[in-house]
Amino acid sequence: MQGWFVVIIAIAYVTLLFAIASLGDRRSTTSGSDRARPFIYALSLAIYCTSWTFFGSVGLSSERGLEFLGIYIGPVLVFVFGFPLLRRIVRLAKTEKITSIADFLGARYGKSFAVAAIATLIATVGAVPYMALQLKAISGSVSLMVEHYTGSPPSFDPFVSDISLVVAMLLALFAVLFGTRHADATEHQDGLVLAVAVETVVKLAAFLAIGLMVTFLIFGGPGDMVDKLAENTQVQQAMGYRTSLATWLVLTCLSGFAIIMLPRQFYVTIVENRSEAELRTATWVFPLYLVAINLFVLPIALAGLALVGTRTSSDLYVLSLPLLSGHDVLAMAAFIGGLSAATAMVIVESVALSIMISNDLVIPLFVRRLLKTTTSENEDWSALILNVRRAAIFIMLFIAFLYYRESTDSARLSSIGLMSFAAIAQFAPALIGGLIWRGANGRGAALGMVAGIVVWSYTLLLPSLAASDTGIVVHGLFGFDALRPQALFGTIAEPLNHGVLWSLSINTLFFVLGSLSRA
Repeated sequence: MQGWFVVIIAIAYVTLLFAIASLGDRRSTTSGSDRARPFIYALSLAIYCTSWTFFGSVGLSSERGLEFLGIYIGPVLVFVFGFPLLRRIVRLAKTEKITSIADFLGARYGKSFAVAAIATLIATVGAVPYMALQLKAISGSVSLMVEHYTGSPPSFDPFVSDISLVVAMLLALFAVLFGTRHADATEHQDGLVLAVAVETVVKLAAFLAIGLMVTFLIFGGPGDMVDKLAENTQVQQAMGYRTSLATWLVLTCLSGFAIIMLPRQFYVTIVENRSEAELRTATWVFPLYLVAINLFVLPIALAGLALVGTRTSSDLYVLSLPLLSGHDVLAMAAFIGGLSAATAMVIVESVALSIMISNDLVIPLFVRRLLKTTTSENEDWSALILNVRRAAIFIMLFIAFLYYRESTDSARLSSIGLMSFAAIAQFAPALIGGLIWRGANGRGAALGMVAGIVVWSYTLLLPSLAASDTGIVVHGLFGFDALRPQALFGTIAEPLNHGVLWSLSINTLFFVLGSLSRA
C-alpha cells in the first residue's frame, strides 16, 4: 500500500460525509415522519466519543488501568437517572427558541447579553484545545500510516503544508457547507445529524474490529491473553495503578457537566431534539453505546504495552497493533474509525460555536449599533449572520491548529480533553443556580464565570503551553511560591484536580457573592 494512498482515503472519506449529509437533507424535505429518527438522534449523541475515546482512552489505560472509565460514568448517570432534568432543559429551550448553551444561560438570567457573551467566549477558549486534540490525533495517525508504508514520515513544509492544517481547512469547509446555510439556528440540520450518526456507527465498528483482532487473532482468546500478559512488568504496573477517590469524583463530575454543557452536546441533544420520544430512546441507546465502545479499551492497551511498547505513542496503539501484525485492512479500518471520531467532533463543535459567536456576541455588539443608524427597520441581516458564522469556523480551526503546533508535544490526548472539560465546567454554577436558586442573578453568573475561567487559564491552560521548567510554572507569578500554577497556596493535588478545585471554588464564590450583592 502506498503511503500517500492514506491521505487520499482521508480526503475521500470526508467527501463521503458530504454525500451522506446531502442525502439526509433530501430525505428530510421529501419524507414526513421517520421511524429511524429516534435512533439517528440517539446515535448522534455519541459525538461525545471523539478521538479521545478512540485513541486517548487506550493511551490513558496503558498507564492508569481503568481510570479511563471516569469520563463515561458521568454521561451514563445523567442519561440513566437524569431524564427529568434533560426533559426540562429541552422544554425550556423549545419554549424560548434557544440555539446554544450560551443562549440558554443568558435566558436564565433575563436574556442577559453579558452572561451569554461571557459564556460564548469561555466555550470558544475551552474548545480550542479540544479541537486541537482532534488535529493532533489525525496528524499522528496519518504520519504513522505513511511512515509504516514508506519507511519515513510524511515530509511537509514547516507551516503551510502541514497535513493537520489541510485537514482543519477541509473540515472547516464541510462545516460551512452544511452548518451555515440558514440564518435561523433553530432549523434542524438533518443532513449533519445523519452524517454524525453514520460516523458513530463507523467508529464503533472499527474499534470493535480492532478489539476482536487483538483478542482472537493476535492472542488465542481472552484466556490466552490473560496468561501471556500476566507476567509483563508494564502490564502489571498499569493494572496496579490506583486512581484516587478525588480523581474519580472529578472525572465523573466533569463528564457529567460536559455531556450537557459542551457546545456540540447541547446542540445535538437539545437543539436537534424533536420529541420526548427521541430523548427517551437516547436514555438507553446512548449508555449502551458507551459500554460497547469501551469493551476492548483495556485489552488493546495491555496488548499494546506488551507488543508495541515505546515504538509508538500509546495513544496510537489502536493503529499500531494491526499495522505491526500485518492486518492492513484492519489498520485502514482503525484509521477511518479514528478519522470519524475526530471529524464529527470538529464539524459539529465548530458549527455550534459559530452560532454562539454570531447570535450571542458579534450580532448584539455590532448590528444593534447599525440598526440605530440605518433608515430601514426591516433590513435582512441573514447574509451578515451567515458570513460571521463562516468566518468564525475558519478562524477557530486555524487557532486550534496554532494551539496544536505550540502546545507541549508530550501532552496526552486525554489530558488535553480534560482541560477543555474543566473550562466548560465553569458554566455549572450558573446553570445549576439558574435552575434551582431564585436569588441567582446575571451579575453573579457573569462574575463567577469570569473568575473561574481566569483561574482555569492560570492553573491548566498556561502549564499546557509553557515548558515545565518555565519560571512562572516552577516559581510562581512574580516569583511567589504560593502562586505556582499547579500548587496554589501550597495545595498538593494532581494538576487536573488542583485546577478544577480552585477554578470551580472561586467561580462558585463569586457567583454567590455577586448574586447576593445589590447594585
